[in-house]
Amino acid sequence: MCRSIKTLRPPALPEQATQEEIHAAALQYVRKVSGFRAPAAHNREVFDEAVEEIAGATARLLGGLEVRGARQAS
Repeated sequence: MCRSIKTLRPPALPEQATQEEIHAAALQYVRKVSGFRAPAAHNREVFDEAVEEIAGATARLLGGLEVRGARQAS
């Protein structure tokens, strides 16, 4: 696991993760898996697509998780 990717669900975060936090985690994941901090121009499109797909999957995951014992907003 990338040490710079933080847990984005309660109770690690007091509030719902922002789109910026989700995107940053997705970017770190793609960087780690691809081995590129910044892709070459010929890899930019596939790199960016991967970040967006992973960010979307992460948002769906976080939106669907039910955390036991987490306080519900009223």
